[in-house]
Amino acid sequence: MTTPLLSLTWTDHVTGHQGFLVVDRLVRGVASGGLRMRPGCTLDEVTGLARGMTMKEALHYDPEARYIPLGGAKGGIDCDPRDPAAYGLLVRYLRAMRPYVESCWTTGEDLGLSQDLVDRAAAEAGLVSSIQAVYPLLDDEATARRRLADAFAVEIDGVGLDELAGGCGVAESVLAALDLAGVPYAGTRVAVQGLGTMGGATARFLIRAGLTVVAVADIKGTVFNPAGLDVEALLAARDTYGTVDRSALRPADRELPGDAWLSLDAEVLVPAAVSYTIDTGNQERIRARWIVEAANMPVLPAAEALLAARGVTVLPDVAVNSGTNAWWWWTLFGDIGADADEAFAHIRRSMRALVEQLLTRAEADGISPRAAAHALVADRLPVIADRFGWYR
Repeated sequence: MTTPLLSLTWTDHVTGHQGFLVVDRLVRGVASGGLRMRPGCTLDEVTGLARGMTMKEALHYDPEARYIPLGGAKGGIDCDPRDPAAYGLLVRYLRAMRPYVESCWTTGEDLGLSQDLVDRAAAEAGLVSSIQAVYPLLDDEATARRRLADAFAVEIDGVGLDELAGGCGVAESVLAALDLAGVPYAGTRVAVQGLGTMGGATARFLIRAGLTVVAVADIKGTVFNPAGLDVEALLAARDTYGTVDRSALRPADRELPGDAWLSLDAEVLVPAAVSYTIDTGNQERIRARWIVEAANMPVLPAAEALLAARGVTVLPDVAVNSGTNAWWWWTLFGDIGADADEAFAHIRRSMRALVEQLLTRAEADGISPRAAAHALVADRLPVIADRFGWYR
């Protein structure tokens, strides 16, 4: 992989906070990648995330589909989204990045920011849409935009389809790994870090598939019940940042320290919150068989090597959490309609096929699933470049 096409740092003249934009590469002149806001966000972090977006796009390349993968990009703002000044900062950042959003960078929600907030700030910054750069690639822009708007209006049990798409993909990744290993769903225990959009939806789909979620962790700590948590009650008791109101806990639910989820008896760990969660120090506490990366870059490379040596399989973020991004484009380009059943079926088929490819190749070549993902991307990028061209 090459160095990014574009890398920039912006400093807000009002607060002094910094923001970043990295365009890893363009395909047909456009790159895709969300915008995150978190304290401590760095240019290096955003660079890694942009490279991951290039991989996510390439991994979903299907020559028979209407959706053609884009390049990879990412934005980041170093600020606590709970800060009263955060929204104004977001608007000024998007105003500064307006030339890129208009011409080549399609963006949306990521850690710390909801899509509603990004849309509101984008409008205030004078943008037509946070994904307007892709509109010239559409066969029928008006129909495509209406289809995506209709899809965003779909709700299932009071939850938006856009909030469920990514979790459906993560859950299907877990189920595909269990099926390949011959492990039954019943009796399989899961610990989830982060009960926001991605973590919450993942927990919901896993429970409905018959797995047992024994722990969820948020900013206040870990909630644990070896017999299984009432996930729906916890989801209903969340605030907008995914923090659970502890008054909703049942008598048998226990409150543990924030990092306790790492070492609990569970076959599957789903880090669905922040990056760089699992390092060389705390990895030795993990007893799970699988770590499924719903968050971006939660396992440091050195820790992943140590985990692999102990027989712990890490399913990489570039595959596992790619469902949200792919769902946007499948819908916009017309591979699926604004229908929940159709969307979930397509996500499940695509994610299962992708995870099975990764795990099969990893076993055949004696490499990690992440290395297998890199190998698949290396196979596909030249095909995409030959057919559509890119700018590195």
